[in-house]
Amino acid sequence: MLTKETKIRVRYSETDQMQVVYHSRFLEYFEAGRTDSLRALGMTYKSIEEQGVVMAIVQAECKYVKPARYDDLLTIKTSIHELPKNHRIEFHQDAYNESGQLLVRGKVVLYFLDKVTFTKTTIPDALHTTLQPFFEKKENA
Repeated sequence: MLTKETKIRVRYSETDQMQVVYHSRFLEYFEAGRTDSLRALGMTYKSIEEQGVVMAIVQAECKYVKPARYDDLLTIKTSIHELPKNHRIEFHQDAYNESGQLLVRGKVVLYFLDKVTFTKTTIPDALHTTLQPFFEKKENA
């Protein structure tokens, strides 16, 4: 399993009249988490696109547990539980406050698409190779 944490400070413009983070902002926070996760692997959306593949969101889920407020420092935990084997990659993403309380639980599914035809394609070889070590079973020495 691959897990990465990203810190995000809530800006005033991201809150509603109740000074609570507007619900759709969490999709943006989750995007930042996915981007940081790829970057930590030495990859970017740009480098994947240069291989002729784009990643399109086909499903996004959020369960809102507690509110986040202006100036909170959030931790976005992004995990990939399974090595992608075909055209699909699934990110599990949670947002926590500074006290470690779960605020939002999410899941985002993306498809790998051919950049020109927008038809499903397989995970790019470079990304598959980079992710593979995180899913190999550790043997006892």
